[in-house]
Amino acid sequence: MKKVLLLLANGFETYEASAFIDVIGWNLIDGDGSTRLFTCGMQKEIKTTFNQKVVVDYLIEEIDVGSFDALAVPGGFEEYNYYEDAYSEQFVSLIRKFNEQNKTIASVCVGSLPIGKSGILKNREATTYKVGKVRQQTLKSYGANVINEPVVTDLNVITSWNPSTAIDVAFLLLELLTSKNNTQHIREIMGFKPKNN
Repeated sequence: MKKVLLLLANGFETYEASAFIDVIGWNLIDGDGSTRLFTCGMQKEIKTTFNQKVVVDYLIEEIDVGSFDALAVPGGFEEYNYYEDAYSEQFVSLIRKFNEQNKTIASVCVGSLPIGKSGILKNREATTYKVGKVRQQTLKSYGANVINEPVVTDLNVITSWNPSTAIDVAFLLLELLTSKNNTQHIREIMGFKPKNN
């Protein structure tokens, strides 16, 4: 079983997280059955952007990185204090540990910023939210080579530039964990147009 850890900060964007939950879950039930997703955060109850409440499966300190195959990091809103958790040492340290074990790390929108703050994007290509350029400048300040593309993959790290990319990032993660054919099957039964590349 391939296990995905969804790392949630207070103020995370629900849509971005749900893309991972749905794609990995659909694969468990209607795909090759090889993937499961678990959630974690700095506290058991997390408030999302727009203040919905979510209870996570694990606290960060309970995580054994070796028992997971990938990490997924949705972005969030500054107005809902996303960066308080996302920039904390405990949060970025977990990202570093996944990178040290060469696990896939997939992020959406500003989910790339705590990855950048962790130091692992130095001299690597990445992207982030591009409206207003502030977030891109922040990512660049962490040493990343910022690319103006919707989804950017450099070695084991996937970054993307806004919520619309969440489903593509989730499907890319599924493809890396399973296969292209299996991912095309899940795309089709979820009603998404199959990719031709």
